[in-house]
Amino acid sequence: MPGSRWADRIWADPARERFFTGATVVTLLRTALTVGLLMWGTVEQSLTILVVGLVSHWIGDSLDGEYARWFDCETRIGAVMDLVCDRLCVALFYLGLIWLMPVLVVPVGLYLVEFMVVDTFLSLAFLAWPIRSPNYFYVVDARIYRWNWSRLGKAANSGLFAVVLLVLHHWSTPAAIVAGTVIAAALLILKCVSMTWLFRLGLPVPARDDTSGASAHRHVEDARNAG
Repeated sequence: MPGSRWADRIWADPARERFFTGATVVTLLRTALTVGLLMWGTVEQSLTILVVGLVSHWIGDSLDGEYARWFDCETRIGAVMDLVCDRLCVALFYLGLIWLMPVLVVPVGLYLVEFMVVDTFLSLAFLAWPIRSPNYFYVVDARIYRWNWSRLGKAANSGLFAVVLLVLHHWSTPAAIVAGTVIAAALLILKCVSMTWLFRLGLPVPARDDTSGASAHRHVEDARNAG
């Protein structure tokens, strides 16, 4: 049944978990390209190169996710790698941006707190459930998923701030500062509300395996005795 096959893709399968898949290779390659562009743009103090680096990040981030779904190679390891690489690319872009435009430090600082800290915690929370990635968090809580990992939620979180900041900066720097600060603050509030929903939902703790615990304890004792 198609529905049954789709449901099987939602849930993590320990037998399929490995580091190197086609999707993680795409993640590593697109990250290397983006990091190279962003470092080049920062050294050359070129906003154009920084923007090219950001666009390459957006395209690559979509490509590795689509690849994983097309070829059915989604893994939790790959999802975490994708999250970590996203943070690296985004941080490098915005650090390069405020290197060129220090006046944007307030909105960029707020955005980095939202994306690097609060959103990172939210995004990694999927590991508490046996799903493959945050893309399937709707089976846990549809409201948290809708505001954070739906296509609209992702676009608002990753693209809206940068586009408004860059477009308005060419027109009016004060307008860019005000609009950027408002958007970053709104995203931070939204993420904090999502954190509240998550904490009310509760993060499940894996059941303790007494057999494994006893075995680990014996290994520790053996190591102490051998020492």
